[in-house]
Amino acid sequence: MSRRVVRQSKFRHVFGQAGKAEQTYEDIRVSKVTWDSSFCAVNPKFLAIIVEAGGGGAFIVLPLAKTGRVDKNHPTVSGHTAPVLDIDWCPHNDSVIASASEDTTIMVWQIPDYTPVRNITEPIVTLEGHSKRVGILSWHPTARNVLLSAGGDNVIIIWNVGTGEMLLSLDDMHPDVIHSVCWNTNGSLLSTTCKDKTLRVIDPRKGQVVAERFAAHEGMRPMRAIFTRQGHIFTTGFTRMSQRELGLWDPNNFEEPMALQEMDTSNGVLLPFYDPDSSIVYLCGKGDSSIRYFEITDEPPFVHYLNTFSSKEPQRGMGFMPKRGLDVSKCEIARFYKLHERKCEPIIMTVPRKSDLFQDDLYPDAPGPEPALEADEWLSGQDADPVLISLRDGYVPPKSRELRVTKRNILDVRPPAGPRRSQSASDTSFSQQQQQTLETLLEEIKSLRERVQAQEERITALENMLCEFVDGTD
Repeated sequence: MSRRVVRQSKFRHVFGQAGKAEQTYEDIRVSKVTWDSSFCAVNPKFLAIIVEAGGGGAFIVLPLAKTGRVDKNHPTVSGHTAPVLDIDWCPHNDSVIASASEDTTIMVWQIPDYTPVRNITEPIVTLEGHSKRVGILSWHPTARNVLLSAGGDNVIIIWNVGTGEMLLSLDDMHPDVIHSVCWNTNGSLLSTTCKDKTLRVIDPRKGQVVAERFAAHEGMRPMRAIFTRQGHIFTTGFTRMSQRELGLWDPNNFEEPMALQEMDTSNGVLLPFYDPDSSIVYLCGKGDSSIRYFEITDEPPFVHYLNTFSSKEPQRGMGFMPKRGLDVSKCEIARFYKLHERKCEPIIMTVPRKSDLFQDDLYPDAPGPEPALEADEWLSGQDADPVLISLRDGYVPPKSRELRVTKRNILDVRPPAGPRRSQSASDTSFSQQQQQTLETLLEEIKSLRERVQAQEERITALENMLCEFVDGTD
């Protein structure tokens, strides 16, 4: 009698668990906009969620530690004049986030380390170049301040956020609506999917489609594509009979898929989240109540089903924590932030281990917050892999670094005439005076903030007394 050989993998027993009640974020009015983005973005410092907003578009930003009920007057980030469709944290600055909206603009925001008292309404920079709504954002994985946007005008624009300039515009490659855009590991290529059912690999700096495959999935519903660590492309889509399907492709040979698997019959678009360190891809369908995960390997059949995390409530959206934000002491290999209608709950994926020691095999060095290239270097043709950091001692987010936008004066390109003026004594004394004024203003702001906090605590106490009094009279 032949024995069935079980495939060896350290990820065969990945275990998913929803966070406890005290780890959730309650009373959040999650956006009801019909758009296939994740509505949620997370990094080691902050959780951002697109919310319902009257007369414009907004999202809220919560410090990760601020769990529990969110005050209905919690400040929002609100500068758009129409609903926000996508948000994405900068991988090289945990305090910078970009938002894209139906109002055709992209805004980049600096989030302070303290909780602001009022709504944040002034972006660092507003990027204008699309003629229709902007629904997709993606920061470059290795170059500083390089941001990609894709709009309903079927155009992909790559920006230098540090100068507010458009670096590249790819405007004649997609004849119809773009469904997804993904950078490869070093940001030299893009994979895109489009309503015309074509999967494309694009070299953005040459402005060329270097490979394409028509009808990677034969169904008409939206397709998604992401690059794997090996340079292959993982796709999700639909069959002609509207069954959901996943595929793995080699861009050097698009004729035949490396793997193609039918999954189930459902309308929800499958959003893929990929972890290059473990080569695990997690599939989260909008409206599903489960997360399915698969391991991608170098041996046939290449895509191996691992398990399914199931819950009762359907998901409205999903945030995926970067590897450096995970708890390595608990063998956590992934963490999702699942959006319900009125709350957000963490879902933690772990590989159970008996030892309390750091598990080297689970945590190879991961991309850190330092960029490998400047925007100009990348544009000139340089490529570099992400700068890696060790997770052995855990990751502590650095203090907020301010993003400065230096807009170039395109009207005056002459070099400054004559030698630079030396600083006089009057300049020095004036700068000292400015310093004193600045310190006075900061002290006054701090004092006012403390008074506001005291007032809010007093109001809360009075409200509690009022509730107790009403309950007593009943």
